[in-house]
Amino acid sequence: MMRAVWNGTVLAEAERTVVVEGNHYFPPESLHRAYFTESRTRSLCFWKGLARYYTVTVAGHTNRDAAWSYPHPGPLARKIKNHVAFRNGVVVEDAAPQVIR
Repeated sequence: MMRAVWNGTVLAEAERTVVVEGNHYFPPESLHRAYFTESRTRSLCFWKGLARYYTVTVAGHTNRDAAWSYPHPGPLARKIKNHVAFRNGVVVEDAAPQVIR
């Protein structure tokens, strides 16, 4: 189980993520949407397309443009359509239980 955590709060949780260029992209249904607001920020990647950003707010603390997604990715990036990746101090961790022997 992969988790995205910021300010002690789980923002997203998924059995699987798609890893592209070292970033874990979480499926849209794995997000806890109450923490996200769409930002006006955009960026362009020559092969992934136009990224849209989200500001994350937890317990009154704001992390501007801490997440992004590609609603209409290029053909080579179609696996990450609408998936969300994180930055700005959001920690992605593997929350799978450890087996101790």
